[in-house]
Amino acid sequence: MRLSEISQKEIIDYHKGERLGVLGQTDLMIDEKSGQIEAFVIPTLKWFGLGKREKEVTVYWNQIKKIGADMIIIEVPH
Repeated sequence: MRLSEISQKEIIDYHKGERLGVLGQTDLMIDEKSGQIEAFVIPTLKWFGLGKREKEVTVYWNQIKKIGADMIIIEVPH
């Protein structure tokens, strides 16, 4: 799967049912040898995106449960 095929999709936490971000507003961890995406690093912002970065959530490729037309469903340990 190419990055262009999954960019601009919403990232949704399966357990909480909440939106974590949009792919494209995240950082990616990429394997330097293979060029494959290893993980998404999603910033958690306060004040509706105008404040400082509080923390980051790292979502590894194996935590993705489903990639749909508009969103990516993930399952992260809490």
